[in-house]
Amino acid sequence: MGETTRAALITGGAGGIGAAIAERLRAQGAAVWIADRDEAAVCETARRLGAIPLVLDVSSPESLNDAAARLPETLDVLVASAAVAGGPGLSAETVRAVLDVNVAGVAAIVEAALPALRRSAAPRVLTIGSVQATRAGGGSPAYVASKGAVHALTRALAVDLALDGILVNALAPGFVDTAMALLPDGTSEYDTDWFQEVYVGHGGVPLRRPARPEEVAAAADFFLSPANTYVTGAVLAVDGGLTAAL
Repeated sequence: MGETTRAALITGGAGGIGAAIAERLRAQGAAVWIADRDEAAVCETARRLGAIPLVLDVSSPESLNDAAARLPETLDVLVASAAVAGGPGLSAETVRAVLDVNVAGVAAIVEAALPALRRSAAPRVLTIGSVQATRAGGGSPAYVASKGAVHALTRALAVDLALDGILVNALAPGFVDTAMALLPDGTSEYDTDWFQEVYVGHGGVPLRRPARPEEVAAAADFFLSPANTYVTGAVLAVDGGLTAAL
């Protein structure tokens, strides 16, 4: 991704997909700001990668204002990866808590970063959606709805920011081996009998396994690269063939 130093901000960057993207960007020579509301985790990940930590809650206007003041004057890459899984039920409290982070938080960080992005010669924005936007897995309707909204928001931003030269795309991961897959007892949902039977044994995921975070991060390379000069508003499934299978 380019030979000159670029500046990148990754929200939700303390772990999982966000951290994996941050690691790739650092390996490619970018200066990376990692933002997360988990102060201990974001500081440790930033230390490990040689990145700059930002404690940020994307659902808090005060936190956003504070983080925006600490961003570089020019920002080349924004990855909006912060998200929460939510839980079952449709209570107003549950829905609001998920949408505040997963949807409003994406819009808010894009708005906060826009002045810096507009100063870049090749600004790129990447959101993290989900295959659940089109294939609901059950268990968290608020999460499913939020990821559908992220896909729609990505397309809308691609249109609205096109004349600024800001390209906006999304990844839609399937099953990914991150902390979000952990069950309350600390075991992974991918070790459960139902996952092994349906998605491995019967090929619900044709590649017969969840993705590693670094595999999702690898799919981000082209979208974030200055070499991408014409792809915007796209949503790329990174799902091991899940959405291709019957």
